[in-house]
Order: sequence, then structure tokens, then C-alpha cells
Amino acid sequence: MAVLTTLYEPIAKDLEKVCQIFDDELFSDLPLINDLCAHVRQYRGKLLRPALLLLSGKACGKTTDVHLTLAAVVEMVHMATLVHDDVLDDADLRRRCPTINRLEGNEAAVLLGDYLISHAFHLCSSLGSQHASRVIAATTNIVCEGELQQVHHRGDFNLGLDDYLQIITRKTASLTGACCRLGAHFAGAGTETAANLERYGLAVGIAFQITDDILDIIGSEKRMGKTLGRDLQKSKLTLPVIHCLTRADDTLRKELHLLLAGSNPDRNRLRNLLETTDSINYSLHAARDYIESAIARLDDLPPSQARHSLSRLARLIISREQ
Repeated sequence: MAVLTTLYEPIAKDLEKVCQIFDDELFSDLPLINDLCAHVRQYRGKLLRPALLLLSGKACGKTTDVHLTLAAVVEMVHMATLVHDDVLDDADLRRRCPTINRLEGNEAAVLLGDYLISHAFHLCSSLGSQHASRVIAATTNIVCEGELQQVHHRGDFNLGLDDYLQIITRKTASLTGACCRLGAHFAGAGTETAANLERYGLAVGIAFQITDDILDIIGSEKRMGKTLGRDLQKSKLTLPVIHCLTRADDTLRKELHLLLAGSNPDRNRLRNLLETTDSINYSLHAARDYIESAIARLDDLPPSQARHSLSRLARLIISREQ
């Protein structure tokens, strides 16, 4: 977190205002709702998406009140996806705290996720421009499509690399790409600059999800503060497994199928199987390649502390342990 504090220095005051906008928007006259929202506030963590939006704006010259509002909006959308994901994955922990579905049940968690999405669009509608609302709405649609694709392909051992990348681009990277695009657009950047920043955000988002998928297999629950191994338990094929299946002989492939089809698969056993085909290292290298591609998209921006933060933040994504 000390490194993030340094990287977020150009936008530190803006982030404080964003958190206040977030809290003000979600305030209810019902104590029950306020208690649930207070619990969700603990999911804020790194505030990566608001930071990407604000840093993109700063790197293009400025941030405005519109940036602050949109930063709160994208965090609400992200929070909603986390709450819904925990239901889909039957997760117990998020940010070292019990998940909403564990505390209050799936019905309350689904409704709270809907509540967050509803407030995100309510807040976005306060802006004079329809551009932001259309981008956020289109991106939210894409995120849902990606999640539906992933659910559809559970247990699909023929899932290929292209399909996997399409899924994670939609469910994760589309939002980080939109954050950077919106940050640039509302700072007055030209079309090409905004497009390059969106491509930066997309590549960062893909690398983030690949890293997350790796950590779901080899990470520490204590360090990450959330339930791990759910991809395995839900038979979701991620990059390390897809790579292993393409390299496996018949014996290894059969063992992988049996492991992934089990009711309580062993993460350590999966890790050992993946090491026989060097699939973890392959996936780490793939994530690094996306990060290098992302950073190259910043080349046309003028030198600034914000641009430097975007570059370092990208590298930090693949070295994280939580």
C-alpha cells in the first residue's frame, strides 16, 4: 500500500473526494441499507478503477468535477460485480471480511449488487453529457456478457485461448478500458489519445485477470484476504489450465479432467500438474506481455507524474500477491 500511496500522489485529494461522493450517493434513510453499504465500503481496496480514470485525466492535462463523479460511478459498478461474483462463486471472504452472501444470504447479496448498479446510473445521470452514461451502460452490458459466457463454458475442457481472452476482456478489461477512455475524453484529449488510453486500460485489465487467475491457484488466502480455489471448484478453465491441456498427454489430460470434475478439487494437486507443463510460468509471461503492450500505449503522452504513475501501476499489477 505504501507504493500505491506514492503512485496515487497526483490524485490523492481527488480520491478523497471520490470516496465522499460514493458515500453520499449510497446514503439511505434505512439503517439496514446503510449497514450493508458500510460493509461493502471495506471492499474498496486499491481503488484501481477510479485511480485509472483520474490518472488518465491528469496525464491528458486535468481532472474536473466530472472525473470525480465518474470515478465514483465506476467504483460502484465494480463493487456490484464483486458482490454478484461472490454469489456466483459461493465465496466466504472478500477483503478479509465475510462476504455479503455469507452474512445475509444470496437474495440480499443479489439485491445489494443491483442497488449499487442502480445508484451508479443515478449518479451518472447527474452529468450534463450523455456520453458518459452511454459508455458506462455499454460497458456494463459487456461485463454481463462476459460473465454469462464464463458461466456457459463451465466444465468446457475444449475452451480455447481465444475464447478465454474474449471472456476476460469482457468481464474485467472492458471496465478498466472504459475508465481510461473516460478519463482522457473528459480531459479534452483527442480521439487517438483517448483510444490509446483505452487500449492501455484493456491490456492492463487482461493482465490483471490473468494474474488473478494464477493467484486463485497458487496464492495465499491469508495474503489475498478472499476465498481462493473457486475457479477450480466451479470448473472454470483459466489460462494455466488451458495451456496445460494443450500440452498434456492423454494420462495428464485425464487426470486434469478428473480433478476439475471433482466436488472438492485440491489446489496443491492442480499446481503440481500445471508445473509439469510450465503452465504457471507461461501465464505469468503472457501477463507481462500485456503489461508491456499497455505501457507502450503511453508513449505519445507528455512526460508527467500521472503518466509515470500509470506506467508503474501497470507493472505493479503483475507483481502483486493480493
